[in-house]
Amino acid sequence: MSRAEIFVTTEWLAANLGKPGLVVIDGSYYLSTMNRDAAAEYLAARIPGAVRFDIDAVKDMASPLPHMLPGAADFAAKVGAMGIADDMTIVVYDGMGLFSAPRVRWTFRTFGARDVRILDGGLPKWRAEGRKVDSGPALARAPAVFHARFDATAVAGLAEVKAALDSKSAQVVDARPAGRFAGSDPEPRPGLSSGHMPGSVNLPFAAIIENGQLKNETALTAAFAAAGVDLDQPVITSCGSGVSAAILSTAMELVGKPPKALYDGSWAEWASTPGAAIIIDKP
Repeated sequence: MSRAEIFVTTEWLAANLGKPGLVVIDGSYYLSTMNRDAAAEYLAARIPGAVRFDIDAVKDMASPLPHMLPGAADFAAKVGAMGIADDMTIVVYDGMGLFSAPRVRWTFRTFGARDVRILDGGLPKWRAEGRKVDSGPALARAPAVFHARFDATAVAGLAEVKAALDSKSAQVVDARPAGRFAGSDPEPRPGLSSGHMPGSVNLPFAAIIENGQLKNETALTAAFAAAGVDLDQPVITSCGSGVSAAILSTAMELVGKPPKALYDGSWAEWASTPGAAIIIDKP
């Protein structure tokens, strides 16, 4: 996909705000270690008309794992109540520039939304350019109908990831920081061991982002190659809990090599599963 098929510019969004059929979503999410409050930040400053999408509210509430995808009917009901329909142009941004917005885009696309794009540079770029923001409680949008069509092929589960690693039928590429992948740094979730899956490779998401935006296609291709990833072979992306894995997935789309799937449970599921092998690199 071209960059214009994945991202919109701040100039484009400013020119199209308020047009029928366009909905803007604040998809900000932060790890506990980031010491930021996405809900409070949304109330303090947001792109005019933006709807808040909380991945910890629109999730499988029965799962003990963080923000696993909900069922299709539940997703449709929740986003429909937000005033989001599947045939709208959906523009997602986040407060870091590029962190959780790709996960929100992936979620909407997995449930059948037709046109979902990311604001290039996110809220930091919007605000740096001096563009208007709203604050305080947001006005509710009129309810809409979202026809959810779940694409199960976009999502990898624990059994599929284990099988891929055992058979080497797909590469598992982990977006976590190098220290967590190696097992030398702790996980942000208490009680969860760091380390990595046997046979997985590491491409920290921060290595492919510059100034809150994905690097260019040449740099992205080089980064995957340096990490030992063959983009001509199937890839399952993973991370701590399925958020930054979507950054890798988006980068692969941009270079024309979309991944096979994203591991929704990611390390949170793997490391909490009895008997799942964990590799810790020797110093």
